[in-house]
Amino acid sequence: MTLYTAGKTYREINEGDSAVHSKTISESDVYSFAGITGDFNPLHVDTVFAEQMGLAGRIAHAGIAPAMVAQVIGMKLPGVGSMVTNMTVSHHAPLYIGDTIYAQVKVSEKLPNRHVRLAITIVNQNKTLICSGEVEVVPPKASFKKRVAAIELQELVTE
Repeated sequence: MTLYTAGKTYREINEGDSAVHSKTISESDVYSFAGITGDFNPLHVDTVFAEQMGLAGRIAHAGIAPAMVAQVIGMKLPGVGSMVTNMTVSHHAPLYIGDTIYAQVKVSEKLPNRHVRLAITIVNQNKTLICSGEVEVVPPKASFKKRVAAIELQELVTE
């Protein structure tokens, strides 16, 4: 699979521009995140425990949903070459394994220091608000388009 990536400069970005990324959260996503962070809280890995805590099932780690914003920022808006300088996120509802989330960023303000403020909205397939917040980014200094090869993640996952 081949992806075409682009990076928009500060000058090319307009208030109101937006981009979205969707992903269905899988069991392997949760275990990969647990492996990276060392967070094996039973809310994430033990169905019986999660249900005893009043949840409908195991929930994904709180950091997974906002991490999806990184895909939007790094690959779509502003795109390749962007750097995050600050992020504030509020969590509103649990994210369950099997949920499909839609992570949207929208340019809310162009700051005078060549930074851009983006509003974050993450909802699930039922349009339930999972997270909201803001992120400040520095767009790339030069505009470019580049063709890059993408690795199919499934090729890397072992069962």
